[in-house]
Amino acid sequence: MMTVSENNMTIKVTPPAEGLFDLTIFARHADSQDPYNWVCSYQIQCLEPHNGEKPPKNPFHFWGLHQKVRDFGIKEISHEGELLVAPQGTLLLTLQTSRPLLAIYELVNKDLDAALSKKCLAAQAEEEKLSCHVLCPFQGYYRLSMFVKDLGGSTFRNAANFLIRCLRPVNQNELFPSGLSMHCGSGISSSGHGLSNPSHSAPIITTKLGKCNITFHTSANIEVTASLTKDKVISTTYPLERYVLVTHLRTKVSVCVVLPESGIYKVGLFGRSKDHKDFVHICDYVIRCFSDPSWPPFPRVYSLWRRGCVLLEPRSGMLQEQSWVRFRVKVPKAYQAVILGQEKTMLQRTPNMVWEGDVFTGAAGTQVKLAAKFSQHCSSLEVLLVFEVEDGSPASLGCLG
Repeated sequence: MMTVSENNMTIKVTPPAEGLFDLTIFARHADSQDPYNWVCSYQIQCLEPHNGEKPPKNPFHFWGLHQKVRDFGIKEISHEGELLVAPQGTLLLTLQTSRPLLAIYELVNKDLDAALSKKCLAAQAEEEKLSCHVLCPFQGYYRLSMFVKDLGGSTFRNAANFLIRCLRPVNQNELFPSGLSMHCGSGISSSGHGLSNPSHSAPIITTKLGKCNITFHTSANIEVTASLTKDKVISTTYPLERYVLVTHLRTKVSVCVVLPESGIYKVGLFGRSKDHKDFVHICDYVIRCFSDPSWPPFPRVYSLWRRGCVLLEPRSGMLQEQSWVRFRVKVPKAYQAVILGQEKTMLQRTPNMVWEGDVFTGAAGTQVKLAAKFSQHCSSLEVLLVFEVEDGSPASLGCLG
């Protein structure tokens, strides 16, 4: 194992058997592309070989940080040396940077395939910090290689290679969800898309209640949407998109997530400005819940549910049959708001611009729709939200608060 800094070099040798070995060292100038020149040789006598597990192969030849790592933009690292120990199978590696950088990571272990390896890493890129959350599903040694580039750079360069020793692996059912991007949590990407003051800056959110609310301050010309995914859905009746509700206020966006079952989920945030038709990816969050949540979904949301629309109550998309439900919503620019169910109910607008009214749900299987007119000259109603009426007690339907 060779580690090289600006002014020194260290080689650790583990002979594979008893006997005499020749160690030959070659070198060249750090900025040169010329062939390596012989420098010196050592003869090593091994009296008793080390029978421990071999470290994984390293095609990049050096371990630890690259000797020119400061030129790459990296100032400090949370762990010294080339060997990092993960006693419980988890590791958080952080690096302070002198300028904004993007990073990708590669985790290698003899029992780890490429697909599983991607579920072991969650990367975060902030203005002056890079972070990588590492999960180790097998005992033994791993190679974690890090590649960085500047924001406008064209190619990633190998900046570090770490040897990780896992003493006690994590359960494979607790690995990260598939498809995480290099932008997890808040950071360069979220701020570059106009999102600031995050409620959750770290990429991993653990909840015992099975729900969370991610908020950002945002400018008025940014629209945000969100997706919720899970690698293995066990027994969910409704699509996972029904378990996320995005609310745009004047200077704030709120992404409310409720979980139908335990497990590990990915929340993807996407945004677009007024000048663009398509949404682009902003960042991902990992939500972990090991209790047994069973929240009902939100109502189905239609395209006219936009900035300024707020669902105050009911928050659940599932309503109890044959019962009275209080509806309270904000729908800016609406001329009229109506609930269409077993019968039509006109909502009344209060002085604080909230449309409200009491609605009878009717029989199970009925749909209850929130609709609005946006002009007194318009004869048709536009559907904004759709609720389902189910047979069941309020306790079984849950309460979203």
